[in-house]
Amino acid sequence: MNSTGTLMQYLPIIITVLVAGGFVTLTMFATHFLGPRRHTKVKLETFECGIESQGNARIPFSVKYFLAAILFVLFDVEVIFMYPWAVDFRNLGSLGFIEMVSYMAVLLIGFLYILKKGALKWDTD
Repeated sequence: MNSTGTLMQYLPIIITVLVAGGFVTLTMFATHFLGPRRHTKVKLETFECGIESQGNARIPFSVKYFLAAILFVLFDVEVIFMYPWAVDFRNLGSLGFIEMVSYMAVLLIGFLYILKKGALKWDTD
């Protein structure tokens, strides 16, 4: 197979990316240059579902909240990698099974580590 034939297979994808990128760029510039520029106090005020804002929005949150959120995202993304294996586990054979068991072992070690460090404890000691 020659390189011209291979490039022709990707031509629809390249055209789609160029059209999408061009549309985004054109839209961004058009709204910036053609949009109204009226900056009033009411327009610049924070709007939250029709309720007037009260107080400072910069209230500090506990670091444990962010830590739990990051750990959830981390383990959630890692679990997503198991879906392709689960769909095709019969075709992967014993090598695929061994690889997935080792992957899950690494996940389990990481989970035990964060449990040992107390990252998921919510008490306020």
